Amino acid sequence: MVFASNAAPQLAAVALLLLAAASAVQSIGVNYGTLGDNLPPPAQVAQFLKDKTTIDRVKIFDANPDILRAFANSGILVAVTVPNDQIPALINPKAARRWVSANIKPFYPDTHINYLIVGNEVLHWGPQILIDNLVAAMKALHKALHMEGMNEIAVTTAHSLAILEPSDFPSLARFRAGWDVGVLAPMLDFHRHTRTPFMVNPYPYFMYSPEKADMALFRPNKGLLDKHTRRTYGNLFDFLMDSVYVSMKKLGYGDVAISVGETGWASQGEVFEQPKCSVANAAAYNGALVKHFNSGRGTPLMPRKKFETYIFALFNENQKPGSLAEKNLGLFRPDFTPVYDVGIMRDAAGAGAAPTKDIPIGIGKKWCVCNSDASEAVLQSNINYACSQGIDCKSIQAGGACFTPNTLKAHASYAMNAYFHAQGLIPRSCDFAGTGVVISTDPSTPACKYVA
Repeated sequence: MVFASNAAPQLAAVALLLLAAASAVQSIGVNYGTLGDNLPPPAQVAQFLKDKTTIDRVKIFDANPDILRAFANSGILVAVTVPNDQIPALINPKAARRWVSANIKPFYPDTHINYLIVGNEVLHWGPQILIDNLVAAMKALHKALHMEGMNEIAVTTAHSLAILEPSDFPSLARFRAGWDVGVLAPMLDFHRHTRTPFMVNPYPYFMYSPEKADMALFRPNKGLLDKHTRRTYGNLFDFLMDSVYVSMKKLGYGDVAISVGETGWASQGEVFEQPKCSVANAAAYNGALVKHFNSGRGTPLMPRKKFETYIFALFNENQKPGSLAEKNLGLFRPDFTPVYDVGIMRDAAGAGAAPTKDIPIGIGKKWCVCNSDASEAVLQSNINYACSQGIDCKSIQAGGACFTPNTLKAHASYAMNAYFHAQGLIPRSCDFAGTGVVISTDPSTPACKYVA
């Protein structure tokens, strides 16, 4: 009896340490959206992420029971979201406990749920009744989780950066008047007392302009000096994160942790969304983001901080409302092939337009051309990418030997083939987000000779 009495707290302590270790930020996460009619079943998704990628956590936008069952015993953390319209009812403690009992308890701990996210970008989208009830619902759900014995699940909510006033430097950042004291201060106080992170969705993507392209995409640039702190910013991600931190600090909550609920880049877009949306830009941003995360460097004002980060999104989703860009934010196509390589595949081979490892095609001459299904926006994106990778594209410019026929399809095929050969005929270098095809018939014309 004495042994059992002494062992119980020791075992409990060990269990808590194991849970803490499992929850530690080891790898990058991803948002798992389901707005598509061609997406694979959740069980296949869980198996794929576990076996083929280094992704160790996902965030979903509801409490989908099929997804929660599929991720049981997978070792992958799952962040569950309370839909926005359910927030007002959940300020009632009994309603909050019923919600937790129905949507979380049946799956936990077999499914390692690490977050209960109360709504998504509520302050941005409203309406006011949701904003007014948000903090109260968070508190009620936190209490309900504790009453059900699920103390390890953290409660937070995800914010767009519309919560910030516009500012030229992070040092001048502050939360929007009205939301700062009325909503965000009590919310940050909740996070401080529950030791949970303030979750934000920083998107350099939305700040893109040709002049800011290098900073948006983590490319080399002269940097932006914040004259008030004497800190230099080499990328917009750090700029946005420090803007959030400064805003929190101005309210007296600089000690509260920050996590990244969403960030990403579209690999395709409408004509009016060019040149921002491309495979090259998406690969550059998300690939550099993963490296930035893995480096643990942090930001100029938060050095050596490693922020828990969820890329948006896992799949391209063909039923998402909005433009073509909204449907093409995924790292993967529905058949699990990568749209591009960001360094999260376990075999380190990746895929897309810029592979790092593969076996060259042998026996006979081969050419890479675009398939007949590619849209004009995608063809232009392929040209932009290939020609930005050191390929000589003068031949498809006005006056060049391959300018005629003056069509995007002909110009894209020439550029894609030149890139394919420059990469040593690696099959994946002719992928171009599924729009390239390898052929054995020479597409050259008397006037225009393709690289062979």
